[in-house]
Amino acid sequence: MPESKIIIAIDGYSSCGKSTLAKQLAKQLGYRFIDTGAMYRAVALYLLKNQIDIHHPEMVAEALPFIKIDFSYNADTQTQQTLLNGENVEQEIRINPRVASVVSDVSAISEVRRFLVKQQQELGKEKGIVMDGRDIGTVVFPDAELKIFVTAQPTVRAQRRLDELKAKGQQTTAEEVLANLEKRDRIDSTRADSPLKKAADAIELDNTHLNRQEQFDLVMTWIKQLKQTGN
Repeated sequence: MPESKIIIAIDGYSSCGKSTLAKQLAKQLGYRFIDTGAMYRAVALYLLKNQIDIHHPEMVAEALPFIKIDFSYNADTQTQQTLLNGENVEQEIRINPRVASVVSDVSAISEVRRFLVKQQQELGKEKGIVMDGRDIGTVVFPDAELKIFVTAQPTVRAQRRLDELKAKGQQTTAEEVLANLEKRDRIDSTRADSPLKKAADAIELDNTHLNRQEQFDLVMTWIKQLKQTGN
């Protein structure tokens, strides 16, 4: 009898390594990885490119039907790519500083959240997915079998983000990165619609002093324990 599939919901602050962990788990389990952060970044990119004022929700709402977000997998590079209306925007949504500066504001718009949450729930109907974001365990999949809330000290997160940007050729400073993270934390945690918070039944994972392999191994033990107890 095939093993029943579950939904793994990973929430947490910016630059905590949520997506890295989610990708590792999906690969190990043979699950589909859904990067909700990329979805919000793609919407932000579309609004910026089309000069739509994010401070006017009604204008944003009118633009949403023209946005189609898909994911494709590149077998050669073993990476997932984000497609915005058929165009691969994976690199642009990651390194464009304008996207980083407005994505939390865009994510706070109720019309955008409802638009993307509906898509995310549709993607998880068949289970067997790992999804990371800000409100996966609280709003998108409140009945997920495993919920993880990832956190780390802000200075550690800022350094990780700085290293990532530098590796991609983006020049910035530690102070700028930390200020951006603090702004995103504030917006994500205080927005009226689906604020970032730990679900009551989520397991907290502080990876301040963990490397990627240690984090992955720890979560895999949780998954094994979950399966042994019959979910």
